[in-house]
Amino acid sequence: MSLAELQGGGHSVVHHPLFALGLTLLAFQLALWLYRRSGWLLLQPVMVAMLLVVAALFACGLDYPSYREGAAPIALLLGPATVALAVPLYSNLRRIRLLLWPVLLTVMLGGTLTVLLTLLIAQALGASVPVLASLSSKSVTMPIAMLVTEQLEGIVPLAAVAVMLTGVIGTALGPLLLGWAKVDHPAARGLSYGINAHAIGTARALEEGEECAAFAALGMSLLGVMTAVVLPLAANWLFL
Repeated sequence: MSLAELQGGGHSVVHHPLFALGLTLLAFQLALWLYRRSGWLLLQPVMVAMLLVVAALFACGLDYPSYREGAAPIALLLGPATVALAVPLYSNLRRIRLLLWPVLLTVMLGGTLTVLLTLLIAQALGASVPVLASLSSKSVTMPIAMLVTEQLEGIVPLAAVAVMLTGVIGTALGPLLLGWAKVDHPAARGLSYGINAHAIGTARALEEGEECAAFAALGMSLLGVMTAVVLPLAANWLFL
């Protein structure tokens, strides 16, 4: 078999409809194995899997639009996976009712400060209005962030990267910072994970217990709703 035939065969494999799907699943399984084996919070499976996929795409010469089209079935599962996080929330509904008003106040203040500080820092660094619009939704889960960014006429790919980095960094540093602050209550820790690291943080909260996961899901959901409703209404004032 000639070199040209080998290259042609490799080309057909790379552009097979199942290649992107298999690559994504394999990369995540490898990243998950490495995370569990090492125990390092910095080796978040989402981040490591992303780096593995990017490296594979460069090595194979596959462009991102083709990869995204092939991996579309996984993207469709983002919504159901996020909704499934409501299971621990329902299991701890009585506990949530007791702390509802403190939770609402925390989400409103924390969410507002997160957006304002992000915009102030980005503006001080010279960011343009589309970049500011893209960064403003970085603390909510991916489906909501992408829709809000489209409404604000921001840069959707930049928003997706910002959301992912926020989740990964928040999940990696969250346990350390909460430990330093001596925050050990499951509700407080979970709320912090949900507000600061959305779905990735909620997945981390599941490792700490059901109550922690419940409040993480609650914080993520409330912040997502608040951002989706308030941010487009406040856009004219925020992006002057």
